[in-house]
Amino acid sequence: MILKNVRLIDPANNLDEIRDITIENGKIKSLSKTNEDGIDLKGLIACPGFVDVHVHFRDPGFTYKEDLFTGTQAGIRGGYTSLICMANTNPKMDSPNLIRDFYKKAKELPIDVFTVSALTKNFDGENLVDMEGNLAAGALGFTDDGIPNTNSNLVLMALKKAKNLNVPVSFHEEDPKLIKENGINHGKISESLGLYGSPDISESLLVLRDGFLSLKTGAKVEIQHISAGDSVEIVREFKKRGANLYAEVTPHHFSLTEDALLKYKTLAKMNPPLRSEKDRLKIIEGMKDGTIEIIATDHAPHSKEEKERELTKAPSGILGLETALSLGIENLVDKGHLTLNKLIEMMTINPARLYNLDAGHLSLGSRGNITIFDPNEKWVYKKSYSKSENSPFLCQTLKGKVKMTIFEGKVIFDDSREK
Repeated sequence: MILKNVRLIDPANNLDEIRDITIENGKIKSLSKTNEDGIDLKGLIACPGFVDVHVHFRDPGFTYKEDLFTGTQAGIRGGYTSLICMANTNPKMDSPNLIRDFYKKAKELPIDVFTVSALTKNFDGENLVDMEGNLAAGALGFTDDGIPNTNSNLVLMALKKAKNLNVPVSFHEEDPKLIKENGINHGKISESLGLYGSPDISESLLVLRDGFLSLKTGAKVEIQHISAGDSVEIVREFKKRGANLYAEVTPHHFSLTEDALLKYKTLAKMNPPLRSEKDRLKIIEGMKDGTIEIIATDHAPHSKEEKERELTKAPSGILGLETALSLGIENLVDKGHLTLNKLIEMMTINPARLYNLDAGHLSLGSRGNITIFDPNEKWVYKKSYSKSENSPFLCQTLKGKVKMTIFEGKVIFDDSREK
């Protein structure tokens, strides 16, 4: 396969030039101009296939919401070639046998789909999993995502072990004892609804603890789906002090605020919740200065029936894989907050480095995993490839369209075939 006249942006290799890309036997053979015929992509951008370190594919246990195949299809449409599933399945991904079963299914998928392990058995917050055994089975790291770890002694033990194993531990940072109604920010909107909600301090206090524990242990710690401005400042300070700390942000947290709850109702309910405009702007400042280095979708499908429950009873979470690029272009690049190169960096090489993946770059000899997109094309998000449709962006006109997703030199998504 030869891709011709395309603007190649590869932040890992500091490339931003018009190039031809030659792929042979699934790998990058050449990035130089060639006289041979190929697919003319003039006016489009090619970059490494996107990497998402935080998705929920609900398999096993909740496959009426999503399964490995449908979740992967949504990812492919969004330009992703590497996806990492969270462990809050049923049963939880907390044993070598369950992790091995996951990879038996994942082998049948058209892109790379990985899983992390639970940090504690059945997310009980008290008993660490067999960390060595779960890593040997294929887990990339550890998290009880969705269930905050408030047992500080256990967290300290886990980080010491993770440091020796050279793998990350990721944390959902919300102290449940400070929350009355989850998924709803404690602020002007919750007050107008007669609710208390989830205050930003519930997140920032745990971020403070885990930043300090990362500094003291040297362990690689990731703060998941950061939402509060104070949390950004805490991460920034601990990074300055030398903590091996990473932070991810979702497209919905840099695109929306708590006001969206009034317009989209339960479709704008998520954990942690959408917060104030002040928080959103501090998040963007954190992205600009490198405090936050990863964009992760937290793709969280739920059924229509579940999301149609009343606000306090509906589950938290929204879809994210198919709209991440567009939201980044509209809310970050077009508004002058980030360059397109920086956006791509946060969706490719940075998340790959967190989990030590050989992904997110287009070096010579590397696998031909490529996303082709038009940053200017407007499109309507009419239908989700996911099993679920719980997105506030559904039926909206968005800007920035994935045109083609290529995995190991094979076109696995082609926008032209949709029309």
